[in-house]
Amino acid sequence: MKRRLINPDSKKLLDDLQKLISINSVNPDLDQDGPGEREIAIFIKDLVSKIGFEITLQDLGDNRINLTALLKGTGGGRTLMLNGHMDTVDTRGMTIDPFDPVFIDGKVYGRGSLDMKAGIAAILSASRAIVNSGTKLKGDLLLTFVADEEYKSIGTEAAAETCHADGAIICEPTDMKLVLAHKGFTWERIVFHGKAAHGSRPDEGVDAITHSGIFLAALDDFQRKVLAERKHPLLGSPSVHASLIAGGIGISTYPDSCILEFERRTIPGETPEGVKEEIESILLELGRKYPDFMADHEQYFVRNPLEIDEGDRLVKCLGGSWENVMGFPAEVGGFSGWADSAILNDKGIPAVNFGPAGKGLHAAEEYVEFQSVIDCTKVLADTIITYCS
Repeated sequence: MKRRLINPDSKKLLDDLQKLISINSVNPDLDQDGPGEREIAIFIKDLVSKIGFEITLQDLGDNRINLTALLKGTGGGRTLMLNGHMDTVDTRGMTIDPFDPVFIDGKVYGRGSLDMKAGIAAILSASRAIVNSGTKLKGDLLLTFVADEEYKSIGTEAAAETCHADGAIICEPTDMKLVLAHKGFTWERIVFHGKAAHGSRPDEGVDAITHSGIFLAALDDFQRKVLAERKHPLLGSPSVHASLIAGGIGISTYPDSCILEFERRTIPGETPEGVKEEIESILLELGRKYPDFMADHEQYFVRNPLEIDEGDRLVKCLGGSWENVMGFPAEVGGFSGWADSAILNDKGIPAVNFGPAGKGLHAAEEYVEFQSVIDCTKVLADTIITYCS
């Protein structure tokens, strides 16, 4: 028997979404003029306070802020976390006013419309609809609106240290799919050491830039022969790409140093330690082959991949709510990118990504399909009721 649905106020939902988009919350680590999340956090604080949540603000410094909102249950139920990041990428190259949220032909445009202020609006609307319906939850409903997902995720890292939940839904844009896996990544830096000499003295100089090229050729070979053979059913193969390179001190001088930074995208089952060992194995082999080859390697930032079992209670509950709302089974998928869900999962909170549909993530034109925001809100409301019971 189909459960009775709690329907959101679509007019209020659209109003919330447009107001969220109109607030500039560009991440200052991506754009020095970005104001951070303080203003949008205060706006959200006013909304959730009116709904009836207990509010906690967590100051992360330099206008970076988290907001946690708690709706206490009557007891005996599970705690569900709904998570959304308040920051956006920069607005460079956008073809429309990034903070003028126009609603045209069923689409809402603007920076952050899809990534991920629509998800935040859906969280707010679902919470409001449940409270207004008079529904009493047994378990707690915990909302975490966080800073800095677009750079280093200091927000969810901080929230995960103080918040506990039995499961979490991260309302990133997933085209309404249940995303149960996503890739991780490591950031790697190699300093190649050469020997400076006059350009006319090859017997005295060692070319560090050439050695970086030798390494890149070996890395490309490793990508094609090894990484391409590793497969994940939802994510495909891991990958590696060169990102930044710098070296040299003059056109007529052998470069004594070259710095290469690159990103290695990982799939479930791969570890940072394993990635590091593979890279150092390549360097060791090149050192054997080229006697003057010298390099120092550093793995300086890591984010783990995510994988959650389809049999997990939260996955089943969310899938059941999707079918109750939409009338047919949900599609399960994977993310090629990374999300804060991995941080929560690593802390023992099973996490699923689920959110609206649209186009233009980080692009010149970004929009969300508003009907998908309404549908997402309905699914979230139904999931909250069933999971927290």
